[in-house]
Amino acid sequence: MPPKEDDAKASSELVVTGFNRVFLSLERLAGGLITALMALLALAVVGVVLVACFLAVGLPFLSAALRLVRLVADRERHRLSRWGPTMPAPAAAAVPTGIEGALKAAVRDVQVWRDLVWLACHATLGLLTGLLGVLLPVIAVRDITFPLWWWLLPPDAAGASIGVPIEDWYTALAVGLLGAAWGALTFGLEPVLAWLQSWPGRQLLGPHSRTVLHERINELTATRAAALQAHTAELRRIERSLHDGAQSRLVAVIIQMGSARRVLQTDPARADAMLDCTQAAAEDALAELRGLVRGILPPALENHDLEGALSALASGCSVPCTAEAGDLGVLASSIEATAYHAVAEAVTNVTRHSEAGRAGIRVTREGDILHIRIHDDGRGGAAEDTGTGLAGIRRRVEAHDGNLIVDSPEGGPTDIRVELPCRS
Repeated sequence: MPPKEDDAKASSELVVTGFNRVFLSLERLAGGLITALMALLALAVVGVVLVACFLAVGLPFLSAALRLVRLVADRERHRLSRWGPTMPAPAAAAVPTGIEGALKAAVRDVQVWRDLVWLACHATLGLLTGLLGVLLPVIAVRDITFPLWWWLLPPDAAGASIGVPIEDWYTALAVGLLGAAWGALTFGLEPVLAWLQSWPGRQLLGPHSRTVLHERINELTATRAAALQAHTAELRRIERSLHDGAQSRLVAVIIQMGSARRVLQTDPARADAMLDCTQAAAEDALAELRGLVRGILPPALENHDLEGALSALASGCSVPCTAEAGDLGVLASSIEATAYHAVAEAVTNVTRHSEAGRAGIRVTREGDILHIRIHDDGRGGAAEDTGTGLAGIRRRVEAHDGNLIVDSPEGGPTDIRVELPCRS
């Protein structure tokens, strides 16, 4: 392609990108203007209630006023989440009920104060930026098109946006040039105004750092407790397996060897038969011990890397199953074991419950997160409370501070995603 065509294409793409930015910013500003009007109304209500509280008649209405503040703040959180990172309502900022709860929230809850500060900022700054952002393109379009229709206006009603009366074509064309200037100003200011309007909400409506830390501590406490519970259950399983299986067989081996020794001199043929039974019991005990060890650390991970182990799982699935893996780098053995067990349980579910025609396994690594996806085209309906092993997968994954996402509507398909932190 000739250089001139390249330059023309680049210029057209730049113009399209600029228009998209302006339209998106205008949409954000219009949405912010709506919440700013709501904030202004809520601020007026809060002001009236506070004045009434000083007169000792507003306390019964304080809870309702704080609920209104929360409603408007949540509306803004939802709006901001559309245009950037998710803004969840802080768990610590529960909506208060009753006079006592409202008073405690107003005095102690940091998030209530942050919501109130945002309310004042958005009712002023958000309203001004929203009005300016919406009016600028309207004024620009009005002045740019003014030379086309100014002559339809009565002589005393024809005027520019800056208040200058228009009496002839020359001044009407000048208004069109002024509209072009307004348009250029709109292109430059709309994104800035949208950012300025949303900035207080980004700073004040997100969870407070102490709240985030508190929630993180609670989350880690819960996951560590679940990990300890899973570890204890695994130890009990091993203990039961040893007691009921291998230990019983080894006791039988000892008894049979003693019996064979006693009859060896008097009845060698019987002793030989007893030794055969003893050998079979010892082999059974050894097989049980090997199976128990495989449950702790899969032998597939000893002989292959994670990619090879997952390929073996896929090939052993009764449903046609593919396995794909990207560059996984070096993974800790505990992460590999957790990933393997999660995929193995999911593949077992595909075999037993899904009635699928095809399935697939995909493992990738993005930074310090290992992403695992197991999907099938079966009948769906997989849930953690239906005995499909998903609860066990969640316990294993959350023990590593990971996440399990199950999407399995009735009728299918089923999509299971596992996210495991794998910092080295």
